[in-house]
Amino acid sequence: MNNEYNHGVLFADDYQKSLKAQFCYADEDPQYGKRLFFENSGGSLRLRSAVEAKASLEEFPDCPERVRGRGFDLSAYVKNGTQEILEVIFGAKSGALITELSASQTMFHAVGTIMEHVTWGTNAVTSSLEHPSAHDAVEYYCNRTNREFRVVPANTATGGIDPDEVMKYVDKDTCLLSIMAASNISGNIMDIKEIVRRAREINPEIYIISDTVQHAPHAVIDVEDWGIDAANFAPYKFFGVRGCGFAYVSDRVASMPHRKLIQKDADVWALGTPTPGNFAAMIAVIQYVCDIGTHFMGDEKAKKADKRSLFIEGMHHIHLQERALLYRMLEGTKEVPGLRHIPGVEVYVDMEDLTSKDLIVAMGIKGIEHSACVQKYLEHGVTVFERLKSSMYSKRIVEALNLEGAIRVSPLHCHGTDDIDEFLRITKKIADSVK
Repeated sequence: MNNEYNHGVLFADDYQKSLKAQFCYADEDPQYGKRLFFENSGGSLRLRSAVEAKASLEEFPDCPERVRGRGFDLSAYVKNGTQEILEVIFGAKSGALITELSASQTMFHAVGTIMEHVTWGTNAVTSSLEHPSAHDAVEYYCNRTNREFRVVPANTATGGIDPDEVMKYVDKDTCLLSIMAASNISGNIMDIKEIVRRAREINPEIYIISDTVQHAPHAVIDVEDWGIDAANFAPYKFFGVRGCGFAYVSDRVASMPHRKLIQKDADVWALGTPTPGNFAAMIAVIQYVCDIGTHFMGDEKAKKADKRSLFIEGMHHIHLQERALLYRMLEGTKEVPGLRHIPGVEVYVDMEDLTSKDLIVAMGIKGIEHSACVQKYLEHGVTVFERLKSSMYSKRIVEALNLEGAIRVSPLHCHGTDDIDEFLRITKKIADSVK
């Protein structure tokens, strides 16, 4: 394997700092002071442009469904935002967009629509690593439709879901398969394209959904190339704002009867008036990623490229930057040892091939309970998060990985090597304090 690719490629220092400057409170909380925010999997740093875009539209009382003046302007944000989210983020050439208050709601909406309107199939399949919104949606609708609920176990060595294992649970009577694109604890990236290919060999009519909430801020989503029927993401974990969730559904799902006002067009998957500010915020996020793409592609080439191509280029370099940060976090330098080399530190579901990982590390420090360790990090100005069996969001997942719990460390592409090194120094200090 090309080591440069496996180990990532860092942004130039000046460019990395310019990106960080575009995020709100990247290095300091106005009330609690200076900090390293390494909890982006729970809710990412916010792009200032996204926050401002939403705020600027929230000042207007006008309804986007009014055919006059400001109403036209607000409606344009919804129309253009819908198109950009589908085409640029999801890579969809057709289909429809689900809009809800959260990504969890979009998952329930998509799963429910499929399982309540598909008349064939005796079972549905998901995995033990799924976020509760995906796992529980499948279980809930299996109970409602009297279908068998099947759960694929995790690979405890890699922290992922193996295609071979998935195929043991899929058969000609499987109506729905739901597998997340990347784990929100291990960071392992699932081979969705291969899973889809093999599942459709078993059952060409199967409906396949992927929860891409964790993966979306780190790499490219391509629903057409993957061949899936639905995918979702949460803007607040993708440099954007809270209060909304988006999901793509394929043509064959979009045409199914679904919850909507009867007089609305068939491709509308929202109840009530849409919120233009939420779309404006995502347009700003898309533009930010496209600007990164332009930076690396060059102005002349970028002028000839469409927005999806620029977005792909931007996400590609984000992924390489994050892989380089991940490698540095694990291996360190001559001056600062990495997590793999600090006595007392355990890196869970670790693997050498970093091309199959997003920028998430699950870890622990021997002799310190995970919650207590997170508190120690907080005392040193570092924000991380514990995933424990006591949490409804974590219990099934950590048990699936044969863990008692984990400290989840999740920086962002806008962080630099100085941030990683500071985290490692603090980690060593905490680990040394146990001796």
